Amino acid sequence: MRHSHWAAFGAAFLLTAPAVAQLRPPEGYYAEATVKQGDAERCPETPKPYTGDLLIPSKYEGSGKARDKFNADSYKRYKQLSADINELEKGVNKQVAAYLRLGRPGYVDCTLTWLDSWAKAQALLSTTYTHTGKSMRKWALGSVSSAYLRLKYSRSRPLQGREAQTRPIEAWLGQVADQVVVDWRDQPRDRLNNHQYWAAWAVMAASVVVDRRDLFDWSVAQFRFGASQVNADGYLPNELGRDTRALAYHNYAMGPLMMIAAFAQANGVDLREENQGAMRRLAGRIEEGIKDPGTFERKTGYKQKMEDLDEDGKFAWLEPYCALYNCSAQTNRWRQSAEPMKTYRLGGDITQLFAGPKD
Repeated sequence: MRHSHWAAFGAAFLLTAPAVAQLRPPEGYYAEATVKQGDAERCPETPKPYTGDLLIPSKYEGSGKARDKFNADSYKRYKQLSADINELEKGVNKQVAAYLRLGRPGYVDCTLTWLDSWAKAQALLSTTYTHTGKSMRKWALGSVSSAYLRLKYSRSRPLQGREAQTRPIEAWLGQVADQVVVDWRDQPRDRLNNHQYWAAWAVMAASVVVDRRDLFDWSVAQFRFGASQVNADGYLPNELGRDTRALAYHNYAMGPLMMIAAFAQANGVDLREENQGAMRRLAGRIEEGIKDPGTFERKTGYKQKMEDLDEDGKFAWLEPYCALYNCSAQTNRWRQSAEPMKTYRLGGDITQLFAGPKD
């Protein structure tokens, strides 16, 4: 009798419980394509799907636990082995950007052709990998998923009527996301660093592609742990351990953290004040370090290598950051001086994504 009572209650609850809202990206992903006359450029040949083991070396091979000394030979092997993955990341972002800029369907055709090829080949799913190999998997997932979202959610609806192509692509992205969670879920807590945040960003972007709350929740949990690592002075202790590259890796960590926070905000989860405003402290510490690297040099005991901070798009985190927080006039001047900020690892033109009015 009791069993029947609870079975009936459960059935009634399922009928009356409110449906969970579909996951969505921030507003910038809904941008319409600008339609211009002409045809798309010829679609480049699809990079060869990477179906082998992800045994890719680190560019810091042999540099000790600080992982801050560049190894030219290892970097050459890294570039060779990861070339097709990197071409997929950059190419998909380039084609999506061209579609949004010109409105020519040929760029969408090209994007789907590439992704369909990798999906059918079950690429990037090997369970044999190095640390750099599994890192390439999560970087690729974030790059491709966030670019794909710009097509999926554009008000121009370029994917309408293409479900026969998009269904297997989205299923594959979900598979890759599942493997990324497996790759990174059991890391020792005292070693969690920017790689964990990049994995979480990739899973966040994929969670919206496939509308899966389990993936979304895992990403949010990684963000919260990242926020908990920011100390009272705004430093990430595990990035301080990068010695000469501590400032660069503090900055590098901010991109995925801010994109996760922006996606969470779009879905009603406000992460801005986690750990007593940890992201404000971290952002302030980075900005101070960019102006005066001596702050990090005194903290680590090492002169900071600044070449990683000279690359385009390295400060793209400022766009979601200043969309989430009220940035100071000084920070806004810094942000505006670097615009437009583009980085394929976060999905392309980040300035365009967050240029709209704040709430």
